[in-house]
Amino acid sequence: MMLDIRDLSVVFADRGAPFTAVDRFSLQMDRGEIVGVVGESGSGKSMTAHALMGLIRRSQVTVSGSALFEGTDLLSLSREELRQYQGRDLSIIFQEPMTSLNPTMRIGKQVEESLRIHEKLSAGERKARALDAMALAGLPDPEGLYRQYPHQLSGGMRQRVMIASALVLRPRLLIADEPTTALDVTIQAQILETLKDINRREGTAILFISHDLGVVKALCGRVVVMKQGRIVESGPADQVFRHPREEYTKLLISSRPARKKLIGGGEDG
Repeated sequence: MMLDIRDLSVVFADRGAPFTAVDRFSLQMDRGEIVGVVGESGSGKSMTAHALMGLIRRSQVTVSGSALFEGTDLLSLSREELRQYQGRDLSIIFQEPMTSLNPTMRIGKQVEESLRIHEKLSAGERKARALDAMALAGLPDPEGLYRQYPHQLSGGMRQRVMIASALVLRPRLLIADEPTTALDVTIQAQILETLKDINRREGTAILFISHDLGVVKALCGRVVVMKQGRIVESGPADQVFRHPREEYTKLLISSRPARKKLIGGGEDG
């Protein structure tokens, strides 16, 4: 087992009564698996991802439970110790690349960022690794894009840059936090196909977070449904979508608009 999360809880205690954003979340993932986490806005799915990546400031927040990544509890590590895992072993793709990419820095240098932190490589070696990651992320003409700036790229291309940045160190676990939300359906389909291809070719496990059940159905083999910080249902994606047990899951599925299937053509039923 690659990832074993047990009773992960995130409690805010800034002012007034404590607020539980994530309540005893548990999940196990094997190498190469794609698992979807779905729920409405505010259900705790993104907070779960941020807790795993150590992106929550702890001053007014209590994070408890355990998250064993190949035997090491990520939640018990200091910020400095966790930094050794971030990028190298587990990476995250965020929802909006324009707020994550530096508008004044060329694309290639941003893709290389984690290489400068984790690897002792020459400038030429870093560039070669960055170009490989850009190609893996489905970016056309990586050499030409290497010297461009984020504002010169479309939304879909910028999201691929984020994917390339997350992949440049070949992490074993990729956390994708609503990576297709701001994109139109055609670009969504391309990004999902890219993630599936990365999973097939690299064996990268993917924890895919989304409020869009159609996207999760197209990509994930297993799904976890969250409501108000808690898991209400989980299981194989086909089973959850075809025979949901919980009323909340049924409501999410029934409220999903009809759309074209995102991977492989045909209707999404």
